[in-house]
Amino acid sequence: MSYQVIARKYRPQRFADVVGQEHVTQTLSNAIAQKRIAHAYLFVGPRGTGKTTIARIFAKCLNCADGPAVDFPDDDPHAREITEGRSMDVMEIDGASNRGIDEVRELRETVKYAPASSRFKIYIIDEVHMLTKEAFNALLKTLEEPPAHVKFMFATTEAEKMLPTILSRCQRFDLRRIPSALIVSHLAGIAKLENVRIDEAALHAIARGADGGMRDAESTLDQLISFCGAEIAEADVLSMFGLAARSQILALGDALLAGEADKALRELNELARQGKDIARLVSELLGHIRNLLIYQVSGGDLKLLEASEAEGVALKEQSSRLHGDALTRMLDVLTDCEGRLRDSASKKILVEVTLLKMIEARNAVSIDTVLKQVRQLRAEAAGTQRTAAPASAPAPAAKAVAPASVAKAVPPAAAPRTAAPPSGEAGLGDLWARLVDAVGRASPFVRAYFVEAHPVSFEKNVLTIGFDPEFAEHLQLVDNPKNHALLRTKLEELGYPRAQARFIQAEAPPREIATAPQPPPALAPPERAAAAPEPAASSKVDFKNDPLIRKALEVFKGQIIEVRS
Repeated sequence: MSYQVIARKYRPQRFADVVGQEHVTQTLSNAIAQKRIAHAYLFVGPRGTGKTTIARIFAKCLNCADGPAVDFPDDDPHAREITEGRSMDVMEIDGASNRGIDEVRELRETVKYAPASSRFKIYIIDEVHMLTKEAFNALLKTLEEPPAHVKFMFATTEAEKMLPTILSRCQRFDLRRIPSALIVSHLAGIAKLENVRIDEAALHAIARGADGGMRDAESTLDQLISFCGAEIAEADVLSMFGLAARSQILALGDALLAGEADKALRELNELARQGKDIARLVSELLGHIRNLLIYQVSGGDLKLLEASEAEGVALKEQSSRLHGDALTRMLDVLTDCEGRLRDSASKKILVEVTLLKMIEARNAVSIDTVLKQVRQLRAEAAGTQRTAAPASAPAPAAKAVAPASVAKAVPPAAAPRTAAPPSGEAGLGDLWARLVDAVGRASPFVRAYFVEAHPVSFEKNVLTIGFDPEFAEHLQLVDNPKNHALLRTKLEELGYPRAQARFIQAEAPPREIATAPQPPPALAPPERAAAAPEPAASSKVDFKNDPLIRKALEVFKGQIIEVRS
């Protein structure tokens, strides 16, 4: 007899033999038992997961001598004909080779005739998505109302390419990728029957390379037996298919989690020197980081992972090193690399840069964390300021309003509400510090520009604000009616009613004068400082109307998604 490859030799012949697709086989078995057999079925799934195999088994169940029945004798003549591919009533058609309208018209003519010797005439069309649109349309009427003796079974890897009108006329079954543990168990059984010794690490390596496809795994085992003989080790699998050892993936992951850039690059260089497939390496590293994240989120539930017990020990140790946010950021960087890798001419360089970015992402802090810390610091500073204000008001500050004796003599109701214009650079600096702080509470964006400005003078109730030539472009952004109104309001709150502001280009004074420290609480009029309410957070509409924000959106071609106070 001629040699038969493992994938055909050990092909499932009954629903009970199918591995990893119980949700499909059980449903079909129940349909047969309840005599609820539809006229068209569609099997969808990745390659090598059992689509055509299940269609053949279903055909045997329908056409067996005492059928329809799930359990038929091994020597059933109709079932044997289907197994051997010589049944006149079960026709397997390759959709890629018979995709035109002429072939479908011929099929429509043949469905009229009764089966030769079986109960049903069954058409199994593989890769049915390859049929042309015209062919699909020609099949519609027959598919919707076929003769009672006709059953259609379609198989495809790309259901999205099929017409919705075809999909709506079929019972659809989605086959999933087969878990690695089931592939390992199935291959171990085949190896035993073939009298081949293969270690567990090698079986896991084959399962990783098969990516959920049983046929690919069986073909790989077949090739390894030809290559290695009766004994197969993990190194044989790795060398033949360019895979990295699991220990190497764990070592690379260990270096990344520890932030050891030099070690990570050395590990990558060694893998490349050994001829490992760079794209496969990135994919496996991506799977490892994903496993770490899932292990951490699930509390160590290995049922959610396709990992051996030995790998589970490593996952437990590594997942405790970093928080989930850091792992997520590293995963994002690696995912971006995987997408760009296929178009990259220098794959090794791209992966080297990606490893360095992953280490940077490991140490990064999210914007939400930064905002939370800023709010916390602001709240702590406000609490400290309120506590220290009554005891820390220095006596000289009172003289800026009026002599102490006069202040005591004037009744509270008649106390002046207008602060005296600031005198000297120190007084002007104090006013500027308080003004910037008040503006910042109302509009953080405007404050960002004022940080680069400095007070020039305050004469005749006009505050002149200067921008150094280095920041001259800020003038056109801040010199607008909305900001003038904001400054008038804040100056009035600080005790300077009807004060105006103007902007000019002017050299900045020495830094010790230009720097705006935290405003001393004693310089603000006590009665106004105590009564001033906390400004409300700007709304999304205010943000959109702010000229500074509009300019930023224009420069960066952006849009406002969310506003946070």
